[in-house]
Amino acid sequence: MTSTRPLRFTRMKIWYDRCMAFVDELTIQLTAGNGGSGVVRWRREKFVAKGGPAGGNGGQGGDVYLESVSDLTILARYRGQKEFRAADGNDGGSALKHGRDGEDLVLKVPSGSFVTNSQTGETYDLTASGQRVRLLRGGGGGRGNFAFRSASNVAPQAATQGGQGEQGTFRIELRLVVDVGLIGLPNAGKSSLLNELTKARARVGEYPFTTLEPNLGMLDGLVVADIPGLIAGASKGKGLGIKFLRHIERTKLIAHCLSLEHLNLMKAYKVVRKELEDYGRNLSIKPEIIILTKTDIVTAAVLQEAQQAFKNSGYDVFSCSIFDLASIEELSQKLQTSAPQT
Repeated sequence: MTSTRPLRFTRMKIWYDRCMAFVDELTIQLTAGNGGSGVVRWRREKFVAKGGPAGGNGGQGGDVYLESVSDLTILARYRGQKEFRAADGNDGGSALKHGRDGEDLVLKVPSGSFVTNSQTGETYDLTASGQRVRLLRGGGGGRGNFAFRSASNVAPQAATQGGQGEQGTFRIELRLVVDVGLIGLPNAGKSSLLNELTKARARVGEYPFTTLEPNLGMLDGLVVADIPGLIAGASKGKGLGIKFLRHIERTKLIAHCLSLEHLNLMKAYKVVRKELEDYGRNLSIKPEIIILTKTDIVTAAVLQEAQQAFKNSGYDVFSCSIFDLASIEELSQKLQTSAPQT
């Protein structure tokens, strides 16, 4: 009898991969907790039908916070749930017992998240791990009848309801904070280069758009990102669209990868540069270097001609092949010295 374990394992893996797929934008509805109500209560005293007021106040509703963490995949946890609510405060009790405050809601988001309140337009920029911001405030607790006592009102019958917690719709956009961003047309060798430079395990394939999400790696303290391939019209939504252009906004150094497979390298370079300029947000003025990839497929004369063409135009140009460890090591040193220090 054939075991079904491999099939179950495969299905579980597919389910897990779908659940943990990279999510870099999300719209969620958040609600802070309501405050607990105050109550009308009386002290118990011997030989007295009704003692003095003893109703406690209600507890505060829980607030809503966002806290940034280093896990870039954490937004995938919220993909199946679009509404989140902090706990309500408890009602007051007798014997002057105040209701317990509602527990705060703390949602974890990746470092680099840019959050917008859809109703108010207010924005929050969580760039550092461990950063926490309060988005919504919980409702105040209501007052019990003890709080209304006075010389002229020794037996108040009044108590108030707890306040409503704030609510709102928030859009979360992840904008990667990286030192070096590898950009270029599809199949420029970015993922392979990232793997060699940082020992990352980015997916590599011999077809366009192999990379469907940014991949990250560490190079001696530098965060290096492989940005999915850009094509003409990307700034207007073509191909993978502007979804990944925003990940370049916080990149300190752009490493523009150009495959030597292209017959017209300068034309290929200008295609991507135009998309950066059209997208705006200062992408086109970021520090940039040129990396000519796949040097193993051309002759030394062709490589020298390509290098000279970019140097004559004033660009810093480097070349490498993933099959030439010396060139990878040289590029590694160049990236470490070229990345702006902050």
